[in-house]
Amino acid sequence: MAKTGVSPAKAVLLAVQLANKSDLSTLRILVSQHRKTLHTELVLRILLSHLPESLDSSAYVPFFEDLISGRIVEDSKTPVDSSALLELTEVEAQKKVRKLHLLPLAWPHCPADAPADPVILFLIHRALRIDENTGLLTQLPELLTPFLHYSDYLRTWMISTILPLVRFNYDYHPDDGAALTIAKFETLDDRAGVSLLLSKTGKEPTTEPDLTVGRDLKGLVGPWLYGDTRWKRRKVRENSSFSLQSLERLDETPSVEPKYVGWEEVFKWLLGQAGTSWKTAVKAVEQWDGPADVDLGGYEDGTTWLAEEDEIHLERRFARSGLAAAYLISEESEEALNGIQRILTRMTTLLDKDIIPTLQAAAALLSPVPDFEDNILSSKSATYLRNDLLEDHNILTTPNEQSLKLLHVLLISAFLCTKAGCSLSVRRAGELVFLQDERDQKFLFSKLMSRIGDGPKSDDRYWMKTRSEILWLRSWGAEELFEGSESVNGKGVLGQLPKESIEAELLKALLANTRYTLARSIYETSPERPLSKKALHDAIISAAMNAYDNATNANRTRGGVKKCDDILQAFPDTLDGSLDKDQLEHLITVTHYMGAYRLVFKQGEPFKPVSLRLHGDPISIIGKILDQNSRSYAKIGDFIDMGKHMVRAGLTVRKIDGETALKPEQVMEEESVAEKRVVSMCIDAALADDDFETAYSYVVTRLKEIAGPAHARTPELERRGTGLFAEPPPKVIDDWSWRAALQAGKYRRTSQTTKPTHLGNASGNLEIRHLEQRMDCLAQALRIAPKATLQEILNVYRRCEEELESHVKQEAEQEEAWDAQGDEQVMPGGYAPTPAKKTTSSRAVEEAPMSLFDLSRASMARAQNGFSALSMLKGNHTVQEKAQNASRESIDSRGSTGDASSQSTVKAPIRKRDQLKNAAVGSLASGIGWLINAPPIN
Repeated sequence: MAKTGVSPAKAVLLAVQLANKSDLSTLRILVSQHRKTLHTELVLRILLSHLPESLDSSAYVPFFEDLISGRIVEDSKTPVDSSALLELTEVEAQKKVRKLHLLPLAWPHCPADAPADPVILFLIHRALRIDENTGLLTQLPELLTPFLHYSDYLRTWMISTILPLVRFNYDYHPDDGAALTIAKFETLDDRAGVSLLLSKTGKEPTTEPDLTVGRDLKGLVGPWLYGDTRWKRRKVRENSSFSLQSLERLDETPSVEPKYVGWEEVFKWLLGQAGTSWKTAVKAVEQWDGPADVDLGGYEDGTTWLAEEDEIHLERRFARSGLAAAYLISEESEEALNGIQRILTRMTTLLDKDIIPTLQAAAALLSPVPDFEDNILSSKSATYLRNDLLEDHNILTTPNEQSLKLLHVLLISAFLCTKAGCSLSVRRAGELVFLQDERDQKFLFSKLMSRIGDGPKSDDRYWMKTRSEILWLRSWGAEELFEGSESVNGKGVLGQLPKESIEAELLKALLANTRYTLARSIYETSPERPLSKKALHDAIISAAMNAYDNATNANRTRGGVKKCDDILQAFPDTLDGSLDKDQLEHLITVTHYMGAYRLVFKQGEPFKPVSLRLHGDPISIIGKILDQNSRSYAKIGDFIDMGKHMVRAGLTVRKIDGETALKPEQVMEEESVAEKRVVSMCIDAALADDDFETAYSYVVTRLKEIAGPAHARTPELERRGTGLFAEPPPKVIDDWSWRAALQAGKYRRTSQTTKPTHLGNASGNLEIRHLEQRMDCLAQALRIAPKATLQEILNVYRRCEEELESHVKQEAEQEEAWDAQGDEQVMPGGYAPTPAKKTTSSRAVEEAPMSLFDLSRASMARAQNGFSALSMLKGNHTVQEKAQNASRESIDSRGSTGDASSQSTVKAPIRKRDQLKNAAVGSLASGIGWLINAPPIN
C-alpha cells in the first residue's frame, strides 16, 4: 500500500466524511489506499451508519459488490483530499474515532438463527434502515437482488418479507393509504398477515376478466408463506422481542403442524369469502391451484420449495376448502349455483376425477344417482353443513369421489328448484336431504307447484319435462336405476312425500293449465297408470272444485266455471257414475242460471261462484236475487229449478267441515223443502213489489199443491198424553208456506198495487175482490200454520170479514140508490110512483153479509168443546149473530107472502162471494178441527 500521509485514525474519519457526502468514488480510492485499516466489515459499518438512506441503491451497489468480492484495486496515483484533517492531531483523531459509535451490522432484535456473514447482516440491516427512515421500499429489491445467491436466508427474507410488502404497498394496491413498514409487517402472526395481505382482494372495481384474486394469492400470500423454516424463524424472532404481544403469542400452541398454520389461515379466509363475497371465493378457486401455485417474482433459485409430502397434504386441504366453500355459498340464485358448479369442476380436475357435465346439461339429463356409502345421507351429516367444514372427520368435504358426487346431485336439485322459481341454496338442499323433514319438504313442494304455472302453459313438452324434474327431485331417479322397485320414501329433497301425492298435484297443475289431453294420456289411458282409480278420481274432482272456486264469472262458457266443466268432461272413463261429478254438474248449472241476474253480497262486491258453494244457506241466495232484480219473481219456475239444482249439488245438507252429507234418500225431501222456500220467497218478493195478483196466484196454485203442515202432529198421542213419558218436540217440516200465505193475507191495497188484468167471475168491486182473495190466502194459512199462530191468523181473518161486510153493505146501498134513481128519474115511460113498502128488498136481504160461524152451524156444532177455546172470538160475535138471526126471520116471513109465480120463475143464483165463504169455512173447519177437538169428517 502506498504511503499517503494519512494516519489510520484520520483515514477512518475521512471515510466517514466521504460516506456522509455519498462520495463513493473517492471512498473507493481511500479504501484501496488504506485496505488494511478500512477492512470490509469496518467499511460496511461506516456505510451502514453514515451513508444516507435516501441514496439510490444503484449508486453504491457496484461499490459494495467490488468491496465484498475484493475487486477494489489500489489507486495510488489519485490523491485523496485530506485538507480538512490537517489541523487535527493524531490524538484528537483517535479520540474522535472512538466517539464515532458505528452501528453494528446485526439489527436490533436480530433472531438467533440469523447468519453471521457480515454481508448478509449489512444488507438486511441496511434495508430495514432505508424502510424505517425513508420508506423507499422500492429500492430494496435493487439492493438485495445481486446478493441473493450469497445466502438462502437472504433469499427467503427477500421473498417472504420484501416481495409481498412491495407488491402490496406499491404494485397491487398502491392507492390504499400509508404503507406498512418491514418491522411492523414482521411482527404479524399468521392470521393477521393473511388478513392484511388479502384485505383488498376482490374489493376493487376491475374489468372482466378479473384475475386479481388469483394474483394476490399467488403474489402476496404465496411469497409470504415461502419456505418451511418461516414459522421457526418467526418464533425465534418473537423470542427476542420484549413486547407483551410477543410474549402472549409464545403461549399459543398451534392446533395443526406449524409449517401449515399460515396456509390454514388462507383456507379459512377462503371460507369467509364464500359466506360474504362468494364471487371472490369462486375466483380464488378458479385462478389459484393451491399452495404450490406461487409467484416468487423470479427470486427463487429453481429448487422445489415444498416437499412432496407437504404439497400433497396442502393440495388435499385446498380441495377440502373448495368443497366447504361450495356449501357456504348461501345466495339463492342461478348465478351463485353456476359459481358452485365452477368450484366443483375445478375440484374434479384437481383431484383427477371424471369430468362432470355442465349444470344445464346435467339438469336436462337427470341421470339416476347410485346409492351412497358410509351412511353419508344420515341426519348427522346435516351438522357438517355448518360446522367443522375443514375438519378431517367431515365426510361432506372429504376430497373423494363420493363427496364430489353428493355435492353434484345437491347442486342439480338446487338448480332445478331455482330454475322453477323456488330459489334454493346447496346447503338448504342438503338439509332437506339429510333431515328428511316432511313439513319442510311439503313447504318446498307447495312453492314449486305454485311457480311451475308461470311457464309456457300451452307447451306439452314443458309440462312433461317439469313432471320428470319434480319426480327426480323426490327419488333422484332411483325408480329408473332400480327398475321395478317402488320405495316408500325417496332420497331427494322431496323424499318424504308419497309419490302418489306428488302425481296427484301434478295432475291438478296440468288441469289447472288446461292440458286435458296430456293429463288423460298420462293418468287415464296410459298402460302404466301412475295413480290408482280412486286417487285419480279424487284429484280430478279436487281440480274441478279448485277451478270453480277461483272463477269470477258465473257463466259456464267462460272462465273458471268453464274450466271446471271441461275438467269433468275430460275423463269420461274415470268419472262414469260418479256422484261427485253429478253434484258438480248441478252446481255448474245453478251457477250459470244465477249468472243471468244481478247479485251483490256486499257493497261493490259482485257475486262469485265460490260464495254459492261455501254459503251456509244457499237457498237464501235466491231471496237476494229476488230482492235485487225487479219483477224477477215472475220466473218462479226458473227459481224452483235453481233450488232443486242446489239440492242435487249437495249444498243444502253438509257436515261440520263443510263437506256435503246429502244421501240419495234425502234428495226428494230436500227438493220439496227447497221448492216450498222458493215459492214462499217469490210470494214475498211479489208483495214487496206491490204485485198482489201474482202473489195471490202463487198462493192458490203453487203453494196449495206443495205446502204441508208446519209441524208433524200426532193428535191421537197428544189427546191421551198423560205426561208420564217424555216425548220429543214436533219436528219442523214447513215453516215457510204458512208465513207466505199469511203475508199475502195481510197485504192491503194501495195506490201502487198492481191492478188485475181480468176479473173473470169475481166481483167488479176491486176492494171486495181484494178482500175475498186475502181471505183465501188466510184460509190457506190456517190450514198449514202451527198451533201457536192460529189466533193471530183468525184475528186477521175476522178483520177481513168485517171489512168485507162493510164493503158489501155499502155496495148494496149504492145498488139500491141506483135502482131507485133509475126507476123514478132516469127511465122514460115509467109508471107513477107508488108508496114504498117498509120492507127490505130481496136483493138487500141477499146482499146482507153473514158471519163466518152463521154460514157453518154444522161446523160449530161439530166444534163442541173446542169452541170454548175460542170463547173470546165467539163473544165478540154474539150481538151480531142475534141481529142477523132476527133479520133472517123477517126476510123469511115476508118472502112467504110473495108472488108464487115469481118464486117459481126466479131463482137466486149462488154468488162467487158465497162460494168463497163456504170454501173458507170448510177450510177452517177441516184445518182447525184438530185444534177444537172436532170429530173427523166422513
